[in-house]
Amino acid sequence: MDSIVTYLKEQDIDEGLIADLMAYRDKYEVDEQVLDRVDVPDMLFYGKRILEMSIAALLEEENLLLSGAKATGKNVLCETLAYLFGRPSYNISFHVNTDSASLIGTDTFKNNEVQLRTGPIYQCAQYGGFGVLDEINMAKNDAVSVLHATLDHRRVLDVPGYVKISLHPAARFIGTMNYGYAGTKELNEALVSRFMVVDMPPLDEETIHFLLKKYFESAKKEAVKQFTGLFLDLQTKAYNGEISTKSLDLRGLISSMKTIRSGLLPVDAIRMGIVNKSFDVFEKEIIEDVAMTRIPAAWTRADIFEG
Repeated sequence: MDSIVTYLKEQDIDEGLIADLMAYRDKYEVDEQVLDRVDVPDMLFYGKRILEMSIAALLEEENLLLSGAKATGKNVLCETLAYLFGRPSYNISFHVNTDSASLIGTDTFKNNEVQLRTGPIYQCAQYGGFGVLDEINMAKNDAVSVLHATLDHRRVLDVPGYVKISLHPAARFIGTMNYGYAGTKELNEALVSRFMVVDMPPLDEETIHFLLKKYFESAKKEAVKQFTGLFLDLQTKAYNGEISTKSLDLRGLISSMKTIRSGLLPVDAIRMGIVNKSFDVFEKEIIEDVAMTRIPAAWTRADIFEG
């Protein structure tokens, strides 16, 4: 609890929101059966404005829809919010085969009788979890129709042939969506109206620099500056359509720095974490040129980390 308060105060989050968040955590205990779903993320989201909007909406029983381009921290924010609120998390990835049965549950034969094998939406409703509806703009109509009564003021889940259950008062849903991916579509008004929408801004220099210094305290100032510049250079090229967003990967950048800290040559670490995320030969050359401009081939671990 102390670490959560410290983290929020580092972000200069409103004191009233922090107090309400702590009260929420005290009010809703987690069922022992799902304690293993309460995770501590390996990376936390940093951004005062986005955090305050998200926390305030969730405290008021609203659901969130996070929209924006790749590498804006949508999934990191989802993990962070579930951690802050102390709730079990359920990640539901929407794709062409996701239907209502895979969300609610399916019949299964057990102990010589037909029983319901509950799905993630059912479990989220039952245990007061945070359901992350990943790439919700790829959902089929059959899957989306299940969510309407669950996401609006009724907060109920109707399980055909079984029961109609009310959502646990701690249950919340967070949808994420990227623009322009294959298979995506416009969300209809009825679904969007059931969310408070947060438009995720691109990561800026200050945020990336802060994150890298947070995770790599022994990193040299010049090295952090160059790795920050590398991400921003790739971000600019991706947004201008010069390269795809495959290599625009903050996790990949951090993983590269971790392997350098372990002794791997920076040039090889960058290839593994950034350059090789693209499988197009010409695009890979562009990315490698950008990387080598920022991170010289002659650099070693000693050029990046102290000691």
